[in-house]
Amino acid sequence: RVRVSRLIKAGAAAVGETVVVCGWVRTNRKQKDLNFIEINDGSCLAGVQVVVDASTEGRQDHALSSGASTGASMRVTGKVVESPGHQETEVRATKVELLGSVDGQTYPLAKKGHTLEHLREQAHLRPRTNTIGAVMRVRNQLAYATHSFFQQHGFMYVHTPIVTASDCEGAGEMFQITTHTLPPGGTPGKYEPADDFFAKEAYLTVSGQLNGEYYACALSSIYTFGPTFRAEKSHTTRHLAEFWMIEPEIAFADLGDDMNLAEAFLKHCFAHVLKCCDEDLAFLSKMYDPKEDTAPKLRERLQLIVDEPFERITYTEAVELCVKAAKEGKQWEFKPEWGEELQTEHERYICESVFHKPCIVYNYPKGCKAFYMRLNDDNKTVAAMDVLFPKVGEMVGGSQREERLDVLLQRMKEMGLPEEPYKAYLDTRRCGTQKHAGFGVGFERLVLYATAMENIRDVIPFPRWHGSALF
Repeated sequence: RVRVSRLIKAGAAAVGETVVVCGWVRTNRKQKDLNFIEINDGSCLAGVQVVVDASTEGRQDHALSSGASTGASMRVTGKVVESPGHQETEVRATKVELLGSVDGQTYPLAKKGHTLEHLREQAHLRPRTNTIGAVMRVRNQLAYATHSFFQQHGFMYVHTPIVTASDCEGAGEMFQITTHTLPPGGTPGKYEPADDFFAKEAYLTVSGQLNGEYYACALSSIYTFGPTFRAEKSHTTRHLAEFWMIEPEIAFADLGDDMNLAEAFLKHCFAHVLKCCDEDLAFLSKMYDPKEDTAPKLRERLQLIVDEPFERITYTEAVELCVKAAKEGKQWEFKPEWGEELQTEHERYICESVFHKPCIVYNYPKGCKAFYMRLNDDNKTVAAMDVLFPKVGEMVGGSQREERLDVLLQRMKEMGLPEEPYKAYLDTRRCGTQKHAGFGVGFERLVLYATAMENIRDVIPFPRWHGSALF
């Protein structure tokens, strides 16, 4: 079997070859004694045109005019010939096999326009559409770029656990797991963690960071790339309950090293997509870039990431920029104040209106960051950094980790965190501690930016959010 992408890439060089192509029917047009069938196998955006005539074996046996409607699966054997149409080549079929027919009257993805909301309700079939197929191919290349970047830079890939007993972020928005059976419509009785499967309370992880740190403190440079979960009852276009995180950890590194690594990683990913996803990027830009917008289009935005150095400013400078904007008439939904988290509107303003490119904001107030971030000498801020992107806001969150045991214990006490669940984490500070740093990238936000999509539910195969866990 020859993939459609390979056949199209070969172009005129494939003329005269006999090939076998398998895929799903996109269109089936009949003209007199001919059928013109477009077949796509998901390997690329375009389909290959198959020409079936009266001499083609199997044409009458399978009633192609009715059974092979949009969505049907087929196996075609034929010769590659030059095409008189808009495509360079087509396949003149000598044999066709209808592998799976479709009732065109009930097929949920009949050939017409469908909203992205409708496609989410057909998540098992939506990868057959141009949009989701293109998004998933870009997603695939971003995953490849992630692994290639870290492997080329000497990082070891570590599989951190999905089941955890600690809350990495200290936010409490975790899914608890249990083997206790609840009666239908009933309420649980008295819960005893010691009687549960793990003999303690256990949760789905919100981050692989803490476990990643253990391995970085022995293997120097590691990264994790896996699913994470957050029980946040959010219905925004930027949040999911299940999502993938990329989390590198580097020993003997400080905040500056962390920022350099994050910037290099992002540039590598988007350069790879620009190189390998040209057809899909062109389609997504045509379909989803605002038509009237004078701002840079998708490829231009990605090229800007690759070409331009990221701006770097302190949190204090970022707040000052937002306060200045307010004095000049800018209306904020959330008033910018020192000591508070920057909101998405602030982050986007800094990137889109001030610097017109990504910006790394660092040295945040300790009160709005996690316990494990290294306390700065001013005792007010921590060595944290966020990489902010136009159209998205926060793309990366990271920090130099607190390696001083006494300071870490004090931070945990201030935040009301018990020591027992973090005993292993504290041990790394007792057993040969050293400075180290790391960051996390929400993979879906990376895909979101690389595809011009607006809703994060459209860049993951099977989205889960509050109130929805279909398929």
